[in-house]
Amino acid sequence: MFSINNNRNLSSSQQVRVFALVLFIIYLCLLFYVTLFAWNYGASLGAEGPGGRNYNLIPFRSIYRISVFSKDIMDPITILVGNVILFMPFGFLLPFVIKQLKTVILKITITGCIISIFIESSQFMFTYRVANIDDVILNTFGAFIGALLFVFLRSIKRRVIIFYKK
Repeated sequence: MFSINNNRNLSSSQQVRVFALVLFIIYLCLLFYVTLFAWNYGASLGAEGPGGRNYNLIPFRSIYRISVFSKDIMDPITILVGNVILFMPFGFLLPFVIKQLKTVILKITITGCIISIFIESSQFMFTYRVANIDDVILNTFGAFIGALLFVFLRSIKRRVIIFYKK
């Protein structure tokens, strides 16, 4: 069992990895809660609402509709930017958890896409939420940005350490 007293035996990089793993698990729990169980913004509301399970398989269709038909600017910002931001922690934390992904942005992005497809499929099959290809696109972009942020911060850290050692 891992305890606080065992932190003395772990190197600083191992402590960071354990901390990132805990954050990643918490993030995944929150991600699945928000996307599958929480507030149903955009839901078709099943039998009580306008029409059972709903989906969109046409790329950029809902992005266009949200951008053009929203009453104010906050809806597009909330929905579109929110879908990107939702997956940025995934792209940032995954390389800490899986060492093989530290150098491969494409693998992190593809993994984010697969998780997003899983969520959208689950929304279609098990909830009365709208399964949307645009959400997959935006979530994948968020995972990509998170991976880029990880690589950027890691390169800065290496430069600072090299500079400090000189």
